[in-house]
Amino acid sequence: MDRDFKNKTVSNAENFNMIEKAEKFDEMNLKKEIIRGIFDYGFEKPSVIQQRGIIPLTKKKDVIAQAQSGTGKTATFVIGTLQNLIIEKNQIQVLITVPTRELADQIKQVFASIGAYMPIEIQLCIGGTPVFYDISVLRKKIPHIIIGTPGRLIDILSSEKKLLSELKYLIIDEADEMFSKGFKIQIFKIFKFIPKYSSVALFSATLPKDVLETIELFMKDPVKILVKKDELTLEGIRQFFVAVEIEEWKLDTLRNIYRTIKVTQTIIYVNTRRKVEWLAQQMKKSNFNIASIHGDMSQEDRNRIMKEFRSGLYRVLIATDLIARGIDIQQVSLVINYDIPTNKESYIHRIGRSGRFGRKGIAINFLGRTEVPILREIEAYYNTVIDEMPNDISEFF
Repeated sequence: MDRDFKNKTVSNAENFNMIEKAEKFDEMNLKKEIIRGIFDYGFEKPSVIQQRGIIPLTKKKDVIAQAQSGTGKTATFVIGTLQNLIIEKNQIQVLITVPTRELADQIKQVFASIGAYMPIEIQLCIGGTPVFYDISVLRKKIPHIIIGTPGRLIDILSSEKKLLSELKYLIIDEADEMFSKGFKIQIFKIFKFIPKYSSVALFSATLPKDVLETIELFMKDPVKILVKKDELTLEGIRQFFVAVEIEEWKLDTLRNIYRTIKVTQTIIYVNTRRKVEWLAQQMKKSNFNIASIHGDMSQEDRNRIMKEFRSGLYRVLIATDLIARGIDIQQVSLVINYDIPTNKESYIHRIGRSGRFGRKGIAINFLGRTEVPILREIEAYYNTVIDEMPNDISEFF
């Protein structure tokens, strides 16, 4: 492995205070084309993670960044990497790896929007098509930026070993998921193709201690922007539970909620693909305008559903954790956990789909008897209180 593994230990508080901070985009010495893209995208001033995360990236430092969902993490690494992009150089300069195809597509859109005044070339490498198709496209025209899922990236890099010879940045988004059992070996393999002078940056809303210790082995004196667990309960999102005596009553509870409130859009999370299909069928029988998505669907169907949900064609999306991470749909103001997630980290990612970038949001948890200990564990883990939902919840919308 080409990368150096030396690392200087710095406490979170000390490191946080040492980080150069800019409270305005104009103070970051960014290219004028990027500034124009930022303001066209709708940002007026940088969020906390952007204030502290963009400048280290522009200075090509390694970065470990943990911040609440919906606070602009994606734009942080988009802006930071675009600053050092050499447009005239027909080489891959930025590689971004993510756990899902949906997130890869969303990141591409952010790059295209903020980089609208720069003639950047971006390629998605996410599977769903034969690998030789991606390779043939890369051979015809080398992009500046590749965004991909680990398996597809390894297939390509194993065939085109010199593809990343000029790489400036490796960005690992949703880092806790990427260093989980499912992806860890694949990420290790990707590092074998990364030049030792490349900057590595990791972004996530949650970074458990064991994951953080593993991550640091691959980094050179990283700048750490970390928040404590008890600061992760998203500001602006009200959290409630509804006690449901037996599982069969959850469906009636869901119908009653939609009869009493009006919200723009909602995501309902369940824990299995089979339950997605069952609940979607039940809601359609009750004439609800819903869509559903899970990992067994074809990529074409998943893309279509996400596009239609973003456009407002559907008010309700029933999903597994496939879209719990990173997906940004501004109109979503309510998240319902029909099933309480069994993974504590998934909870914060799920409810973070509402209240994006400082907007108000609501999270409602359906609490069956067997799920009470799980929710109590979540409360303790994030040092938060999840209140019982009042009879009239309409006042919170």
